[in-house]
Amino acid sequence: MHHVLAAIGSRIYLPSGYFGTVKYFGPIDGTAGLWLGVEWDDSTRGKHDGIKDGKRYFNCRVPHSGSFIRPSSACYGYPFLQALKNKYVEAVHGTAFQEKIVLGSSNGAIEVEAVDLDKIRGKFSNLERLREVSLDNEMVSTGNNPGEILSTCPNVRGLDLSATLVSSWDVVAMITTELHQLERLALNRNRLTPPSSHLPASAWLRLSELQLNGTWISWEEFTSIAILMPQLRMVELGYNGLTSLSHAKISTVLGHIEILNFDSNKLKDWQHISEAMKPCTSLQRLILSSNGIEGIPPRESHPSHLQGLKVLSLSSNRLHNSRDIDQLYEWCPNLETLSLAKNPLSEVSDVSRSARQQVIAKIPSLRVLDATAISTKERSDSELFYLSFVAKTVLGHDEDKLKEHPQWKTLCMKHGRPAESTADRDGRLGRYLIGRPLLDDRFIQCSEPPEGLFTPGMQGDLIVSTSLRVLSTMKLGLFRLRLVKALGAGKKPRNRHDIYVWLRMGDDTLALLQNDDQELGWWGIENNSHIVVYISRQTES
Repeated sequence: MHHVLAAIGSRIYLPSGYFGTVKYFGPIDGTAGLWLGVEWDDSTRGKHDGIKDGKRYFNCRVPHSGSFIRPSSACYGYPFLQALKNKYVEAVHGTAFQEKIVLGSSNGAIEVEAVDLDKIRGKFSNLERLREVSLDNEMVSTGNNPGEILSTCPNVRGLDLSATLVSSWDVVAMITTELHQLERLALNRNRLTPPSSHLPASAWLRLSELQLNGTWISWEEFTSIAILMPQLRMVELGYNGLTSLSHAKISTVLGHIEILNFDSNKLKDWQHISEAMKPCTSLQRLILSSNGIEGIPPRESHPSHLQGLKVLSLSSNRLHNSRDIDQLYEWCPNLETLSLAKNPLSEVSDVSRSARQQVIAKIPSLRVLDATAISTKERSDSELFYLSFVAKTVLGHDEDKLKEHPQWKTLCMKHGRPAESTADRDGRLGRYLIGRPLLDDRFIQCSEPPEGLFTPGMQGDLIVSTSLRVLSTMKLGLFRLRLVKALGAGKKPRNRHDIYVWLRMGDDTLALLQNDDQELGWWGIENNSHIVVYISRQTES
């Protein structure tokens, strides 16, 4: 194990699995010898805030996360190349051509013979060939002498230094300066002190992806570092306890970032987030899951710096009002992919049954919702349902509907106005049935299916005004069969896919109903709806 002087700010590790940062090194009153005052990454390991017998020795960022330990009980890590060789270079076993190995996933139950493993070991030990290096949890604490890393592994493109003992950005730069091809860097779950003012400009010239999850870095600190990363495109800043995105160090680098991940922080103010994104003019993907966002305010006269956004995750927040979706579209008019799972909006019973349909109808640009693609048919069905929903729930003129539902006018122009009606007390569905009759003088034959419009001529084909006692929760497939039975269209079973059903809309257009798994209520079928039925010739007996 590489031992160093326990400097303030250095990182340590205990064999029991705890990581910490040295905050104090020296004596404690009333005791012999030297002690380390440590702030633990896991606060449950701590006992106090750096105070012993009423005297403060150090401060903790997180309450009750500090304690004292003896220096000899801590691990101080390895230089980079030693950790690299420990991970990737395995000693040659010698002359044995066949070796027995135990499959790790079998808990020792499965043993197999492997041939010529030394040849494989030799390939892995050629560190010059490495492109991707993962030293996650490998206790790297420092770099090496100048030139050593460059001569050993010059072709590394991706490097993972997560959960190591690297203590500062200066140490990170000491390593990465010699990795001239480096494009991806993960530093998750480290605690890095701010850089000195003389960091080499060559440390991250080609870096395009950076992960800083769980590092407790501030937005101000990140933007200070980003100035040295001119090719940066993707940044992860999750689990950092961020409550604001203020005091950014503005640079042209922020204008190149396309993806920002703020998962599991405390960024609750939507307007503040939008304002903070002003320098990020190329931003296309924004992750805001689990931030405690309770609402999306009206945009009104506020500028939106999220108009170019195409992908947004708002899952696991506290959005509960469907109006938030209308206002979201005002801020993000080009949104194509949206995640809303685990919000009250999709869990409250009265709203959740139609939450997906309403979101699709409210955001015309949307292509994917909660990881499920939106087909052309689903969009059309959702918009028809939404029109019916608005017509039934919002009384008054178009101005009243438009005030509560901004997409009302646009969707009416696209699909026509829906019929507005009230429910009969007996719960029956009164309909006009137009069908393909079987040899019965009481019916007038419709030899061709309708052409998408309910015309006055169809009134002559009216079979009979019929009432069917059905529930709004009945599936469309079963409803087709009920219609055939009500029409008396033969006794033999028929393929229900040859029974075509249309719903007459408010402007007399006919909407074809195709998804047999959807409930009647979902389609907007209600009392006094007009249903057009056509039974294909091939189903006649």
